[in-house]
Amino acid sequence: MSDNHRAERPAALDPRDPWVIDTQDLGRRAGTSRTVQRALPVPETLGVSGVIEIPAGSEFTLDARLEAVVEGVLVSGEASAPVTGACSRCLDPISDEVTVEFTELFAYPDSTTEETTEEDEVSHLVDDLIDLAPVARDAAVLALPQAPLCTPDCQGLCAECGIKWADLEPGHGHEKIDPRWAALVERFGEPGSDRQLPESGTR
Repeated sequence: MSDNHRAERPAALDPRDPWVIDTQDLGRRAGTSRTVQRALPVPETLGVSGVIEIPAGSEFTLDARLEAVVEGVLVSGEASAPVTGACSRCLDPISDEVTVEFTELFAYPDSTTEETTEEDEVSHLVDDLIDLAPVARDAAVLALPQAPLCTPDCQGLCAECGIKWADLEPGHGHEKIDPRWAALVERFGEPGSDRQLPESGTR
């Protein structure tokens, strides 16, 4: 493989970062594993602001399994985080939770996987440390609905008056007047009012 294709060595990780996990205890012994449960902070808003998002200051709940394999450390698990937003049909506020499952291989330095894979196609161990933030963040953002709903059967808003259909009486509707009659209605009034349209045939 050419030097241009070789993945650049990733930058050092901060072991004090709660998203960073030390895997040194696995010792590169294939089959060795352990579990990790953590509540991890969300430093910045994820998603589409005002539509559907994981708000900054909330927490991811992480439950993951780390397993040493020949080429690196395989991380699999589940992450959950609160989401807020607005219904795409009725605009009511939404408060929910997104849960995602993920599996990611973090390649050992100088492993065949690292040597033969583009930089942006593989995650890396750096001094026995792995950073789970990009994995959980990307999986969660991809799982957010593009058109969030407050309920699966939300009917949205009446196009005429803008009131939520769920709050309207059965049979709600708006009478539509043919534009050709609009001037006559304005002059003679609605049918049933004191001012009537001239009867058909009246000269």
